[in-house]
Amino acid sequence: MTSLDPSRARDRVVFLDKDGTLLEDVPYNVDPSRVRFAPGAREGVALLGQHGWPIAIVTNQSGVARGYFTLAELARLADHLRPEVERLGAEWAGFYACPHLPDGVNAFAIECDCRKPAPGLLVQAAGELGADLSRSWFVGDTWMDMAAGRAAGCRTILVGREWRLAQSWMDDRRPDHAVPDLLGAAELIVGMEARVDSNARATPIGRATRVVGTTEVVR
Repeated sequence: MTSLDPSRARDRVVFLDKDGTLLEDVPYNVDPSRVRFAPGAREGVALLGQHGWPIAIVTNQSGVARGYFTLAELARLADHLRPEVERLGAEWAGFYACPHLPDGVNAFAIECDCRKPAPGLLVQAAGELGADLSRSWFVGDTWMDMAAGRAAGCRTILVGREWRLAQSWMDDRRPDHAVPDLLGAAELIVGMEARVDSNARATPIGRATRVVGTTEVVR
């Protein structure tokens, strides 16, 4: 399922997980009246918007396959989130949701390549948006988010309850960075991009620079 604004291409995007990253994690919720931004999320979205970063949501929504809600109900939630994000000053790039689960109870009970930790949904989103995954970021709160982001070629940031555990995770699940919340992630993205842009301007013609990332836990 996708909900996007196709009016322009974006060469770089911040992809966000929905539950536990952008929103408080209320299991299987598609009721807009129960939606609450996670701590630091409003401020993080506003900061990203100030610096010109489009935002796209990339989320597993197995409640569809479980029969808890429909694609139409999920689309209504996306329609609710878009103006909320735009009111904070950020560009809405799209809402990408995987509705599948092999153990589900309906036609969505299938194996797929879009359910995180597989990278398919990120690859699809980047293709439709014209985004360079190597220049984009994926921010999420679970190892599945980090594994999907790494497999897709994004730079990754872990937020939420497990952020202090990031350094102990296996290589294919370990994020590039870990911070408490989306505001911390936005500050990190803005700061790192400013340094990269500054280095690029200072690099003489004919020389190349390379930024090597390791997992960094910001305390």
